Amino acid sequence: MASFSKTLTRLRPAGALYSFSNQLLPPKYWVPPASFSTAAAVSSSQSHDQEKGSTWSRWFLFLPGAITFGLGTWQIFRRQDKIKMLEYRQKRLQMEPLKLNNMPPSSENLESLEFRRVVCRGVFDDGRSIYVGPRSRSISGVTENGYYVITPLVPIANNAESVQAPVLVNRGWVPRSWRDKSFEVPQEREKSSSIEAVPAQQSEQSWWWQFWSKKPKVVEDQAPAITSIEVIGVVRGSEKPSIFVPANDPNSRQWFYVDVPAIAVASGLPEDSLLIEDINENVNPSNPYPVPKDVNTLIRSSVMPQDHLNYTLTWYSLSAAVTFMAFKRLKQKKSRR
Repeated sequence: MASFSKTLTRLRPAGALYSFSNQLLPPKYWVPPASFSTAAAVSSSQSHDQEKGSTWSRWFLFLPGAITFGLGTWQIFRRQDKIKMLEYRQKRLQMEPLKLNNMPPSSENLESLEFRRVVCRGVFDDGRSIYVGPRSRSISGVTENGYYVITPLVPIANNAESVQAPVLVNRGWVPRSWRDKSFEVPQEREKSSSIEAVPAQQSEQSWWWQFWSKKPKVVEDQAPAITSIEVIGVVRGSEKPSIFVPANDPNSRQWFYVDVPAIAVASGLPEDSLLIEDINENVNPSNPYPVPKDVNTLIRSSVMPQDHLNYTLTWYSLSAAVTFMAFKRLKQKKSRR
């Protein structure tokens, strides 16, 4: 029987063999000849799709390793940039301080003056001070909220050592009570001015009472002598706030970050005024506030070069671990086959 089927296979084509086999079988079991070729095509296409999908899955397994390797390489470049930036600041701070009385203070010179130590002399206009914050300060392990107080330093008339134009001075950190007290002073002045104000007609009608009054005449005191203040500081620019810092609101006197042009306009100064951070270390113990900035903070960063190196090692370690797991997973698939 087997030899007979082999003979039929040799003599007849595939279609004839299918018709002969269909004649031997009942009608309900007949199979059309085209179904065999269709099934073969479907099976071949499915195997091709499986091979294509497995190729994509292999690449997908190596994707996390490539991403973490790229992040580690990016940290290397960030470390080099941070080293150059800190070295640049340190060199600028080591230069001899400049005297602002010899040059017009303007933000046009900001690139050439930033992080340079300067010496300037003038008078603080406390009535136009602006408080930026809140900013925290740690004292003996205790954190206290406060503000940076920025006050205009105005020139002194007929003084050759004074600044030629007003500048903004970040005098340092002050507690919250300073800001609250500064807000109360203008209100008290308005109340006192409204109480002391006398209409002109009433004063003219009561001149005779002033003549007969036995109240001694008050002699106005002479204006106190203006004492100049010398500021030793560093020229700085505006801060770059993060996305989590709210926007400044000059109308409500809310300043969350240093914006030099906006603060200058709010203080009544030209928009191109310079900002100087006070770094004078000679603090009077009887008057400890404001606390000037430490000059060492200017050559430090929230993320130092050593931190970038640690991040690099971390990302490279993750890349090696994820890549090893991908190779191990591929070996398991090959062994199953």
